Amino acid sequence: MRLDIVSLFPEICRAVLGESIIGRACKRGLVQLNCLDLRDYAHDERRTVDDTPYGGGAGMLLRPEPLFECLESLATPDSHIVLMCPQGQRFQQSAARRLAQFEHLILVCGHYEGIDERVRQCLIDEELSLGDFVLTNGALAAAVVSDAVIRLLPGVLGHDESSAEESFSDGALLEYPQFTKPEDFRGMKVPEVLLSGDHGKIAEWRREQRLARTAWRRPDLWQSESGHDDMNKN
Repeated sequence: MRLDIVSLFPEICRAVLGESIIGRACKRGLVQLNCLDLRDYAHDERRTVDDTPYGGGAGMLLRPEPLFECLESLATPDSHIVLMCPQGQRFQQSAARRLAQFEHLILVCGHYEGIDERVRQCLIDEELSLGDFVLTNGALAAAVVSDAVIRLLPGVLGHDESSAEESFSDGALLEYPQFTKPEDFRGMKVPEVLLSGDHGKIAEWRREQRLARTAWRRPDLWQSESGHDDMNKN
């Protein structure tokens, strides 16, 4: 995958995505990650990319000229352009899985009061938000989305099945409880079923734990899953 992030603060994304698993994936060539400075597409000495909104109002908007020039220079027939902004659809694991299927992603970071509407109408394929809150800039949100997407690419995680058993991998269910050594810590023992070696019973226990944990901790997710009404009645 090729992933381009367009931002006024590309160093934020480089710092976050240059470490740990994602950083190693980039070095191994599993993803081609490019963090671009929108100001490189300005044509005045001050590298101006923003201006005041028509009709008045507080704040500044990103101008259309640098965004059009930047995105048109990056886009190919395989590109999918995503705008990070508070008005977008809430980002979820299902969206991460979907985005991981594209050959080329371009993430555009909103800043100030947003972008000129003509950019949104002509160039943006979809808009995403991390939640119902506002950040100082979209670079942080783009870094989060990039991390969630890149880790799903083949070979990025040590074991590809790792991403298949975590929270939200099975619909909207949370992950089951995990234990490691020692077997007995301060009188708290690992559940016997996990020590049994019976993979069928372990799988059944984990499934039950996922159902119970989701119903208790995230009833909103539980109710969105079909066929779970019986658990809520207990």
